[in-house]
Amino acid sequence: MTLWNRVERIGLVLAMALPPRVQRLLAGRPVVRDGQTLAVDVQLVLRLRQVLRKRGAETFPIPEGREVILADTRLTGGRPAIGAVGELTVAGLPARLYAPSASVVEEVAQQPSASVVEEVAQQPSRNPRSAPLLLFFHGGGFMYGDLESHDPACRFLAERSGVMVLAVDYRLAPEQPFPAAYDDALAAHRWVVDHADELGADVHRLAVGGDSAGGNLAIAVAIEAARAGLPLAHQLLIYPVTDALRETASAEMFGRDFYLTTDFMELAAESYVVGHDPRDPRVSPAYVDLPDGLAPAYVVTAGFDPLRDEGEAYARRMAEAGVPVELRRFPGLIHGFLCIVDAGRSSRAANAEIAAKLKAALA
Repeated sequence: MTLWNRVERIGLVLAMALPPRVQRLLAGRPVVRDGQTLAVDVQLVLRLRQVLRKRGAETFPIPEGREVILADTRLTGGRPAIGAVGELTVAGLPARLYAPSASVVEEVAQQPSASVVEEVAQQPSRNPRSAPLLLFFHGGGFMYGDLESHDPACRFLAERSGVMVLAVDYRLAPEQPFPAAYDDALAAHRWVVDHADELGADVHRLAVGGDSAGGNLAIAVAIEAARAGLPLAHQLLIYPVTDALRETASAEMFGRDFYLTTDFMELAAESYVVGHDPRDPRVSPAYVDLPDGLAPAYVVTAGFDPLRDEGEAYARRMAEAGVPVELRRFPGLIHGFLCIVDAGRSSRAANAEIAAKLKAALA
C-alpha cells in the first residue's frame, strides 16, 4: 500500500467513524430514488470518491483496472480477524481456505505458513465431526477480482458465520472468455465433493455462493448439482448477475453515480460473453429451465444497484418453481457492499446479517 493509499484509508476510517448527523452534513442532501434513501455513510463514500476524482476500473486498460479493484478493497475491507487461512489448489485452480476461530483447525492460526488442509488431514482426531463449508466465487465482471480482492469479505463471512469458506480463483476474461469461468466453477464443486473429507467438510452441509459475477457462477453450480444429483445444501447469491441483456428498470436507473456503471457492465459483457448468445442459460440463468432439486437459496440485492431487478427476478423464478427462497434487499446500499467490511456501518451491518443467515442455513 502506497503512502497516498494509507492516507486515503485513514481519512476514510475517520469519516466513517463520524456520527450520522455529521456525515449527513458532509454528504449533502439525502439521495432518494425509487422510494429508497441512500445510506448516509454510503453517500459519503461516494462523495469522497467524487472529490478525490477516483476513476472506475473500467476507465483503465484491464490490467490496470484489476489493480484499481484491489486498491478499492484494501481501502474499504481492512483485514478482519480469522482463525486460520490456508493456500491450496482446487481442480487445478488457486484457492484459499478460511477457517473460523471456533472451527477444528483454529490452532493453525498460530502457524500461518501451514496448510489448513494438511493440518486437518494429519490430525483427524481433532475433527470429531465435519464442519459446514461455503464454496465461494468472487465478483468482478468475470474480468476483475481474485483471492486478494475478496479476502476481507471471505474472512468476515467465515469468522462471523462459523462456516469454513473456500474461495476459488477462476480464469478471467478477456484472456479466458466464456465458458472458462463457468467450467472452472463446476469443476471446483466436483472437486470439493470428492475431497470433502480432506477439507474437514461435511458433504451434506456444502453451500455455494458468490457476489455479482461470482453469484452467476454459484447459480451455475447449483443448477448442475441438481441435474447431476451432487450434494449441495444452500445457495448464497449476493447481487448476482442473471441476465446479460440487462433490460431492467434498475439497470437504467442506477447505471451511473452508484459505483457500478453501465460502461463497466458493457465492458464485462464484451470481454466475457464475446461470440456467444447472451441468452445462453450458462451465461444468463434468467433463461434456464430450472431443474428439480435446486438447493434452498438466500438472495441478496442492494437498492441502488443496477443488478437489483435481475437478481430479484431470478429469486422469484426459483420461488415459483418451488425452491425455498429468502430474498433480502438492503435498500440503502450499492453494488459492491460485500467488500466494505471495515468502513461503513450500513455495509458492515448488512454483511453481518448475511453471515448470520449462512450460519443458520448450514447449522
